[in-house]
This record gives sequence, C-alpha cells and structure tokens, in this order.
Amino acid sequence: MTEIVSHLANNLPRRRFDAVIVGAGGSGMRCSLQLAQAGYSVAVLSKVFPTRSHTVAAQGGIGAALGNMSEDSWYWHMFDTVKGSDYLGDQDAIEFMCREAPKVVYELEHFGMPFDRNPDGTIYQRPFGGHTANFGEKPVQRACAAADRTGHALLHTLYQRNVQARTQFFVEWMALDLIRDGQGAVVGVVALEMETGEVMLLQSKVTVLATGGAGRIWQASTNAFINTGDGMGMAARAGIPLEDMEFWQFHPTGVAGAGVLITEGVRGEGGILLNKHGERFMERYAPTLKDLAPRDFVSRSMDQEIKEGRGCGEHGDHVLLKLDHLGAETILKRLPSIREIAIKFANVDPIKDPIPVVPTIHYQMGGIPTNYHGEVVVPKAGNPNTVVPGLYAIGECACVSVHGANRLGTNSLLDLLVFGRAAGNHIVSSKLNADEFRDLPPDAGDASLARLAHLEGSSSGENIQDVANDVRKTMQSHCGVFRTEELLKEGVKEIAELDQRAKHIHLKDKSKVFNTARVEALELDNLMETAKATMVSAEARKESRGAHAHRDYPNRDDTHWMRHSLWYSEGNRLDYKPVVLKPISVDTFVPKARTF
Repeated sequence: MTEIVSHLANNLPRRRFDAVIVGAGGSGMRCSLQLAQAGYSVAVLSKVFPTRSHTVAAQGGIGAALGNMSEDSWYWHMFDTVKGSDYLGDQDAIEFMCREAPKVVYELEHFGMPFDRNPDGTIYQRPFGGHTANFGEKPVQRACAAADRTGHALLHTLYQRNVQARTQFFVEWMALDLIRDGQGAVVGVVALEMETGEVMLLQSKVTVLATGGAGRIWQASTNAFINTGDGMGMAARAGIPLEDMEFWQFHPTGVAGAGVLITEGVRGEGGILLNKHGERFMERYAPTLKDLAPRDFVSRSMDQEIKEGRGCGEHGDHVLLKLDHLGAETILKRLPSIREIAIKFANVDPIKDPIPVVPTIHYQMGGIPTNYHGEVVVPKAGNPNTVVPGLYAIGECACVSVHGANRLGTNSLLDLLVFGRAAGNHIVSSKLNADEFRDLPPDAGDASLARLAHLEGSSSGENIQDVANDVRKTMQSHCGVFRTEELLKEGVKEIAELDQRAKHIHLKDKSKVFNTARVEALELDNLMETAKATMVSAEARKESRGAHAHRDYPNRDDTHWMRHSLWYSEGNRLDYKPVVLKPISVDTFVPKARTF
C-alpha cells in the first residue's frame, strides 16, 4: 500500500489499495480475510468498530445441512430455500449457497468459533422456521448455533483472523460515493473520516460493497442505527439499479414497543406463540410446521390474530411468546441473551412469564444485483447480466438472489459467509496482482464535495431528523405487513415530497455542529434512495408473494410477476428481469402453492 499526493483538481489526498471493502460485518470481513491471506493490500472501511457491526445482533444460527442431529441434505436445504423464497429466488445461486454451507461452517469451526456442542463433540444444531427434512415432510435441526449469540461469536472470530492476516481497518470512516471512470469501471470510493471531517480518495483495483441493510427507513425495526442503506445509496447515485426492493422481511418476534429482536431460535428450542385466549394459534395456519413456519407466514398470521381482536395487552396490539415450559436450565444454557433482552426491554423474566412480541421490520431481501461470485451485474442491450468492472457487492446490501421474496431464518449468516468467501475467491482467481490501477477521472470526489458544500452553504431549511422521522412514519404506515393499492399510491406521493424536503437540509448553528450531524445528513441521502426504491417497487407489484402481502391482489401471479424488479434512481423508474429457474446441476423446483 502506497500513500500518494493527489494531482487532481480538487487536491484531495489519495491512498491506493488492491481492494477496498466498505463494511466490516460478516460478509466484509469474510471477504477481506480471503484477500489478505492471499497477500493483497486490503482496506476495510467501517462506521463503527468491526465487532460492533450489525452482524453482532444475529442470534439464532447458521443454516447448514451437517446432519449432526438427524439425517439432512443440502438438496433438502435448497428446496426449503426455494420454497421459502416463494419461488422468486434464483435457483442457481441457491444451489451454490446450500452446497457450500457445510464447508463454510467447518471452516469457521477450524477458525476457532465457539459453537455449542453435542455430547459427542459435534456442532449442536437447532430447528428453525421453514427448515425441513425430505422436502417438507417434517422439521429438521439445521441451525448451527453458539447459544443465542451466534453473530457475536462470528464477528469476533473473523476479526481476530483479519488482524492476524494484517487487514487494514479504517474505523469510524464512512464511504460517500463510488468513483467510476470513463468506461464505467469502479476505481475506488470517496470516504469521510467521521471524527475529523477529512475527505479522502481511496483508489483500488476492486471495490466491494458490504454495507448491510437499510432497516432504519422504518419506525419499528430490529436494525442498528448504522443500517442506513449506504451501499444502496452509493450504487443508486452511480447509476446502478436496485433489485427486488419491495421485499422486506418482518420478523415475527420483535419485543412489543421496543423492536429488539427475539430470535427464531426461541421457537426452535420449543417456544410457542399464544393469543389472548391462550390458544396456540399457529396450529390453525400451519398445521405441519406450526410456530416454525417461514417468517412471512408467521408474521401475517400474527397480524391477522391482532386485527381480528385476539391480540394481548390493554390495547390488544401484540401476542405472547411462551417459553417458561422449557425450564430454567434450557433457557439459561441455550437462550441467555434472550432472557437479558426480555428483562431489560419487556420487563418480564421468560423463565416465569411470556414475552410480548409483534412483527417488526428485520431484513431486506433486495439490494444491489449480483451473480453468485459477488460481481455486480446490470442489464445492457443483449445481456441482462453485464458485469460492472471493479465492483462487487455481498451480504444484505446485495441481491444474489438467494432469498427471493422471503428469507429463511439462518440463511442470512450463511449468505454472508458463502458469498463473502466466494467474492474473495473470485477476486483472487482474477489475478488482481497482475492488474494495473485504472486512472482516477479528473472529477473524482467532486460530487461528494458538492454534497458537503451544499450542507455547509445552507442557511435555512429542514432539520435532518424531522425529515428522517417522517420517512420512517410514511414507510411504517404505508408499506407494512399488509399493503393496499391506496396506501402504496399515497406512500409513493409522500416519499416523493420527502425527497424534495431532504434536498433542503439545514445544519443549525454550524459553529456548534459536530461531524455526527454531517454524517446523519449524508446517511439521509442513502435512506431516501432506499425508501424511494422500496415504495415505488412495492406499488408496482400487483400480486402477493412472500413478504409483499397485497390485500387488493391476494394471490401470487406467476404468469405476470415471476420476475425481479430493478429500480433506477435516475427517473425514479422500474425495469424487470427474469428469475433464474434453472439450477447448476439438479432439476428445477417447479413453483407450487406454499403450504406448511
């Protein structure tokens, strides 16, 4: 790695790396590890210390057909993932992920990750929603867990390995924009040091976006405050479309009133959902899988119970998650963090009392379109999957698409590991060290500097958090668990008005403004791109599929809507591309009605 004095017109400082990775969560650090171990100079940018990335909040486990508890198969895992996706997932990518799953878990084990163990020393696995044996016949234990702190253990394991491999971390740095040259290749990023406000150009042979999701566009969310859609915003401003942004997963069990996640692992260990009559209502909706049906199915069932007057509490606005029957020993051994969360955020001890829960926004299935090597692909004339040179995207900010219209629990951590590793391997196989650095364009960084200058130059206008809070209110009220034509049309109009308001942000009393306010204003740009993509894509899809439940179009329509949406920021317009129904080496799973 060499530091170079810039000769660009704006005279921004510049540093060169073989690879720049934006985001230090599970996917970013899995990719950086692969590259650093291969001898490349790697810079990883993170808004927070790496082990504070949002992957740390993942609780339940990593899905992999190890077969440690009973017979299992990657092919059954593939079937569950395709069915769970409501047949919108690309079957080649899903096959790749499920085949690779055992390999990445055993790699982690050899890295030293402290998985829970069975008496014979093998990795403990728990049941999870939608995971079955023999193509839906019965539930299977497939989630490889480290108690209910799997993401925490994963991040610490990967961070230690990266330190050993001499990965260079830029902690509390925010990437602002991608830099593209005259041929459309990505040649680096513009980045901001959050503490000092210094702007720098990070030039690279390859750039990897691993920025996580954008769940903070909703009022009630399990997501961290850092999840502001930075990767999607950067991609959209660079002319890259966002895929399937109408599909957002509502996790069935967020703590009512707080939004903090209660892992599906609670139901995997035997927890059950009850309505105000003490009835285990999921038996009516999903007779086979019951409380372990896929998340979109459980969330809609809970929402229906509440809307039909069977909700719990003074306002009848939640249901109860009962786990006291599991016994104190199991709760303290398998679910210790859940007990802490319940006590702190719900004021109940689950050893004695049930936890009040409600569906809460959790995960985006859509994102930056990629192939299963992690390369960003966009439609061009004659080729729907034209690779953007020098750009990869992995993790929640990417859309491979292995999750389709609804993600199975445990497939998020699996996605991070499989595609973080795959992107790293693909970059290494491309013989990056033989490549020359592409020249930076003369205007590199100018657009980012103009955005910052606009913030500094405004003497009046909108307060950042007022606009951000109004975005969250609009998304919550117009794009929730159940959607209607009227709500979505109104939502598109309101988001468009908020987009105009966001262009007139005012930093009050600049002499007293910390850089955090500037960062929040820059994050709002990314939140707006994500909110527009979500609302416009949702309004256009006239069917119900997976997490997109449309009351005016209650059925899935494979004839007209078996396709991925592509939203472009320029013109706020939509295009579409077909779903990949042909796997790599096995027969296609033909779309069928989903029953559980």
